Amino acid sequence: MREIVLDTETTGLDPLRGDRLVEIGCIEIFNRMPTGLTFHRYINPERDMPAEAFAVHGLSTEFLADKPLFAQVADEFLEFIGDAPLVIHNASFDIGFINAELARLPRTAIARERLVDTLLLARRKHPGVSNRLDDLCSRYAIDNSRRTKHGALLDAELLAEVYIDLIGARQSQLILADVPVERAGQIGDTPRRQRPSPLAARVSEIDLEAHRAFIATMGDKAIWKEYASGE
Repeated sequence: MREIVLDTETTGLDPLRGDRLVEIGCIEIFNRMPTGLTFHRYINPERDMPAEAFAVHGLSTEFLADKPLFAQVADEFLEFIGDAPLVIHNASFDIGFINAELARLPRTAIARERLVDTLLLARRKHPGVSNRLDDLCSRYAIDNSRRTKHGALLDAELLAEVYIDLIGARQSQLILADVPVERAGQIGDTPRRQRPSPLAARVSEIDLEAHRAFIATMGDKAIWKEYASGE
C-alpha cells in the first residue's frame, strides 16, 4: 500500500487570518517502507515572515522571495500525493493550510478521510504523556540530532520512521514465520527450484587447516573447537 508522509512549515498558526505555506515536504512509503521518492518545495508566501515563525523554521522573507508560488507547484504536488493516504502529525493543522492554498486557485480540497494523524495514534498508544515529534523520536530511539530547527522534509523523514514504529510495522517485518515441514521446500504455493548439482566448496583444505591452527591457539575451552570438529 502506498502512503505519503507529509509535513509543512508556515508563516503562522491560522490560514484564515492570512498565514501561508512556506514549505512542503513529502516522503513516499510503500508497504510501510520508505521508497526513497520525495517531494520538497519552498514556497513564496507573498507576505512577510513574522519573527515568531522565523524562530521556528529559520526561513526568512529574503530567502523565500525568489521561490515559486503555491500555484506554480500545486499540480506537481497533487500528482505526487495522488490518491494515497496522507500520514501527518497533527493533521488538522497541515491540511488546513494546504486546503486554504488550494481554495485560492481554486482547486478541490483534500478530503479529511484520507488523513492518518500520528498525533492521535500516539495519544492512544501513549496516553498522559507528551507526544511531540521530538518526544516520539526519543521514545523510539530515532536520531533527530539534525533537527536544530523545524524543516518540512526532515520532519517528514523523521515522522516516517516514527510512524513505522508507532504502528508496530518495524517489529512485524522482523518476525520470521514458522514454515510447516511439508512446505519447507516451497515459496508460497510454488515449489522452490533446486540446483541440478551442489555448488563447489569455496573454502579450500589449506583454508581449513589455517582455521584449525588458529582455533588451536584459543585454548581447550574455546567454543569454536565444537564447530571445528565437524568440518
